[in-house]
Amino acid sequence: MKQKAIIALLVAAASLQANAQTGETPTEEKKLTLVSNLKLSGYLISQYQWANQEGAESNGFNIRMARVSLEGRVLNDFYWKTQIQFNGNTATLGTSPRVVDVFAEWQKFKGFRVKLGQFKRPFTFENPLHPIDQGFMSFGQSVLKLSGFSDRTGEAASNGRDIGLQFQGDLFPNANGRALLHYQVGVFNGQGINVKDADQRKDVIGGLWVMPIKGMRLGVFGWTGSYARVGNYTLVDPDTHAPILDGSGNTQVVKGKQTVEKRRFAVSGEYVSKGWTFRSEYIRSTGYGFKTVYNTKFDLQDANINYAAGDKAYGFYALAIAPVAKIYGKTMHVKARFDQYCPNGTNATAKTLYEVGVDCELSKMLKLSAEYARVNDKSLKTPNYNLIDFQVGLRF
Repeated sequence: MKQKAIIALLVAAASLQANAQTGETPTEEKKLTLVSNLKLSGYLISQYQWANQEGAESNGFNIRMARVSLEGRVLNDFYWKTQIQFNGNTATLGTSPRVVDVFAEWQKFKGFRVKLGQFKRPFTFENPLHPIDQGFMSFGQSVLKLSGFSDRTGEAASNGRDIGLQFQGDLFPNANGRALLHYQVGVFNGQGINVKDADQRKDVIGGLWVMPIKGMRLGVFGWTGSYARVGNYTLVDPDTHAPILDGSGNTQVVKGKQTVEKRRFAVSGEYVSKGWTFRSEYIRSTGYGFKTVYNTKFDLQDANINYAAGDKAYGFYALAIAPVAKIYGKTMHVKARFDQYCPNGTNATAKTLYEVGVDCELSKMLKLSAEYARVNDKSLKTPNYNLIDFQVGLRF
């Protein structure tokens, strides 16, 4: 019902926007101010992917992402946005139609802005990038696993977002007005999107970067917090993590709250100029995760912690995108990326992608891309396989 109400609101907003564009005058001055600032937009990413992983071959089409957003301003100083993702089924919070953004931000001063609601976590350069502009078939593995997309803790797929309060700003403008320093820090529930806090603890996430020359960013990020779950779990020894047996030799299963810690940092660099893009990030995490992913189908979750996976993980990626030719007056790019993620903090189970590709924006609204990746996944019996990906990104 909530989703139907939100969709109805978006349709009504689009109608109001159309009335404003045709010159119809609302009856109240307050409505005129609101309507004149409304913007309805969205995008669709269609995908075809082929992989010859032994025992898990795949070959099929997919709607990677379909979103609609509505945004505007109130009294000029307040910017607001709501965004819905539609693709997927209703089985889980991670794949069902759901609200991904809903926030308001006070933007009166460039050096101090305040954002409240559900939005991107201020962690890494890549997390807040638009999926079409990010450059490759998906975000880097370490960003997906350690920035709240399909997080290693087991929280519901959250597209890098959470619910909270954030302060940010650009400081020290040079003679041309370009800021030399950016800061951002936020306090969040730590549970991901559309979920209330479970342990009354908060995540604190922040980033700081310098911009010494135009197009360059050099930054560091930090994250401390927790993820909690209420459900059934097996009692274990706190030191060995072996199950604790009762007098009859059976494992003891209890209902309660379990919490895992999140201690993370990232070091990031990026340079963008005249169609060229270079970006690299190293991310490291300490803290266990749960054995299963949070699922809204179940009133009671599996609250067993995955001690076997270890409490450390890290990842690194480096990419380059270069302009090479013109098609219909638009630039074609070639690109390459090295992307590695070590889920248990050692190289023994590392998954590495060696990627090359090409893309072209035929217009501001249409982008075509193709990639080949050689995958080496040490956790598999046969670690090497090939992957081909084609995508069409459409904005409106």
